[in-house]
Amino acid sequence: MAIHGNKRNYWEQLTKDKIPERKTAVVDKNAKAGEPRQDQQESATIQDKPAKQDAPVPATSSAPPSGERRFRQTDLPAHFIERRKRPRISTEQPPPPAPPCFGDYEPIIGKPELDEIRFLARHLRGKTVKMVNSTAVGGGVAEILNRLIPLMNELEIPTRWDVITGGNDFYEVTKGFHNALHGGEYNLTQQIKDIFMSYNEQNRQRMEFAEDLFVIHDPQPAGLIRAKSPNRGKWIWRCHIDLSNPHPGVWDFLKPMVEQYDATIFSAPAFTRQLNVPQYLFYPSIDPLSEKNKDLPEEYVNKVCDDFGIDRSRPVITQISRFDRLKDPVGVIEAYKLVKKYVDCQLVLAGGGATDDPEGAVVLQEVMEAAGDDPDIIILNLPPWSALEINALQRASTVLVQKSLKEGFGLTVTEGLWKEKPVVAGAVGGIPTQIIHKLTGVLVHSVEGCAYQIRYLLTHPEFAAQLGKNGKEHAKENFLITVNLKRWLLLFQILLGMARPNATL
Repeated sequence: MAIHGNKRNYWEQLTKDKIPERKTAVVDKNAKAGEPRQDQQESATIQDKPAKQDAPVPATSSAPPSGERRFRQTDLPAHFIERRKRPRISTEQPPPPAPPCFGDYEPIIGKPELDEIRFLARHLRGKTVKMVNSTAVGGGVAEILNRLIPLMNELEIPTRWDVITGGNDFYEVTKGFHNALHGGEYNLTQQIKDIFMSYNEQNRQRMEFAEDLFVIHDPQPAGLIRAKSPNRGKWIWRCHIDLSNPHPGVWDFLKPMVEQYDATIFSAPAFTRQLNVPQYLFYPSIDPLSEKNKDLPEEYVNKVCDDFGIDRSRPVITQISRFDRLKDPVGVIEAYKLVKKYVDCQLVLAGGGATDDPEGAVVLQEVMEAAGDDPDIIILNLPPWSALEINALQRASTVLVQKSLKEGFGLTVTEGLWKEKPVVAGAVGGIPTQIIHKLTGVLVHSVEGCAYQIRYLLTHPEFAAQLGKNGKEHAKENFLITVNLKRWLLLFQILLGMARPNATL
């Protein structure tokens, strides 16, 4: 947490200068250690599963886990207070929308770009790919795979998505690894190593490995490399997290596994480690045609704001992210409180959890306590199928924030850039790749710096609008799913001996 210093002097100096209804995901808290979670007991081969048809459940208002928030006296109209206490969060999961076809991207990136991707894919027709990660919902990796895999299949590159399974003890270990690899303290014991390797071995025995290319995402399933055969397939480890300053013990444990892969991929040059295998740079990506990023009618944006008690007549500051300490939601609240002294505004903290993150409920409670009785802090614990609502929240916001303390890449930043919104974000991880300071957004290093930049943008709308325009062009050129797809096709050709590597990949 940043040190605040003398806030009074700081601020004295500063002043000088049609949408379907949506059933909330249920976490199996009664699962015993060592048992798979209820949502993971079946083999999770994503594209082979039909959409689950839930029985109709009446939509209900969702209250925070600790009960309804109590607000101090306010002049806000009663309907805003009612919605902020009991937001209309959809409780029924709709059928997943049909993914866009490859040709649907032509109006966005142009026909020549599509033709180039088709040319690259032609040489890989019939080659099979397996993608493996730790969760089917929640987090940027699952979002990317949900859009990437249908496109690869449409281009006649059969691609299968498997999700590893594990008990609560496994996910507590991998969450600890995640924090440790970002530089946190961790007590790595032999028991922890045994838990990690045991579940990886269980998944290795459950899965089949008959494809031509295997892409293993992040540390959780890294132990699957034991399935590597000298006569079959090329193996790629795709690391989405910041390894610039990992816990030495945890990295020393994982490194021998990583060095058995044929290639590794990182999201930023600073994330790389000294390895004896080739390393490649891939930016994560968003799908501009997904429910989270497509254009929305203004009527729907207004409806979502009404459902959540957001007053569009006043500035709205929003952070969309998991309830995770590394996303610093409490720091965002502190920054908002500083801004609020000078500019009347509202703060929206919207997010949820991933199935492989056991800390979400604890952090959410910390956020509720930090928000206290302020009626202008709106906290939304959204289910995984809330992409449309998140899209609407971002479009309704005046300023978007991603005040991460550690970050892999931060696709919520990309989402904000794509929507032409001014974004204020922590200068960590892959965020500086997306935000060129004062050109495509604003980078910050502290609570006070975050507050200063938010206040400046709220009081200088022309500058904020220009940042938004620049940011969209930057996102279009570097961070769309079509750019990511092209890089995958080039890498597959290199690993299969069809092309030679070059500096542009």
